[in-house]
Amino acid sequence: MGLETEQKLTIAIVILNWNGKKLLEQFLPSVIQHSKQAEVYVADNASTDASLLFIKETYPTVKIIKNNENGGYAKGYNDALSAVEADIFCLLNNDVEVTKDWLPPIVKAFTEDKNTAIIQPKLLDFNKRDTFEYAGAAGGFIDKFGYPYCRGRIFNSIETDLGQYNDKADIFWASGACLFIRSKVFKELNGFDESFFAHMEEIDLCWRAKNLNYTVKYVGESTIYHVGGATLSNLNPKKTYLNFRNSLFTLTKNAKGNLLFLIVVRLLLDGVAGAKFLMELKPKHTLAILKAHLSFYGHLKQLIRQRNLTTFRRKYYTKTSIIADYFIFQNKEFRT
Repeated sequence: MGLETEQKLTIAIVILNWNGKKLLEQFLPSVIQHSKQAEVYVADNASTDASLLFIKETYPTVKIIKNNENGGYAKGYNDALSAVEADIFCLLNNDVEVTKDWLPPIVKAFTEDKNTAIIQPKLLDFNKRDTFEYAGAAGGFIDKFGYPYCRGRIFNSIETDLGQYNDKADIFWASGACLFIRSKVFKELNGFDESFFAHMEEIDLCWRAKNLNYTVKYVGESTIYHVGGATLSNLNPKKTYLNFRNSLFTLTKNAKGNLLFLIVVRLLLDGVAGAKFLMELKPKHTLAILKAHLSFYGHLKQLIRQRNLTTFRRKYYTKTSIIADYFIFQNKEFRT
């Protein structure tokens, strides 16, 4: 496709913000500088700092969407995107530095394949710039039991960027740190599941898109740098709670196969993780896993109802157990 065709796709970059004035001061300039072909929005989740005043005074061309509450990532974007008109939505964290010419490879990929619904660029670590970033690296996958991993990052083993993922590839999920999605697909999926609040809602969204036979891609020609953990650190038990709970939500809603078997095995593996946290003298994280399971049981009827409305059209995993692959067979780098 030529440049003329590519330019027909309109892009809205929507940055979700909650009390992130300092992050906006640091990272919004790169977005403004390198995104001339897109409209830039800041969707504010009822911040109490001076975020909105800063944007109005410093970047008057940036459009502001005021959400009425801090509904987290899922509701925040659902509310904000209902007010945005564009062919492609780019959901961008407020702790991301973008680079020159980061958008054209994304637009080209959407233009070349009409079935491509979601795209992720290469995510590198802002503070260690030759290293992939934990949140999405070079595109995400999950194993049979719903544990996520990435090309370039498996658990806490993170690869150096040596050009090994400078490709374009089909992936299973795209990171919410920077997720491009066709607006019509976002609406077809009814957006994010707001019960997630935050964390792993992008995996659920991508899984639902895959179940509708859409394609999710990684485009390595486009690079961004992500701080990661700027809103909620990996050391925070609340993040552990949300990750374990929402992973169970996602698996129950979307996984093809014997659900009882999947959930029983998954709960046992989560128990092992809880024991590991105890041995590492992190009892708050063990408690977070227990709370995640209790919340999962409380939502089970709702999740089953959602599952009953799902058409399972695709095998969702290439590895049976990333835990076995990593901890038993000591495979610390991505392998297909």
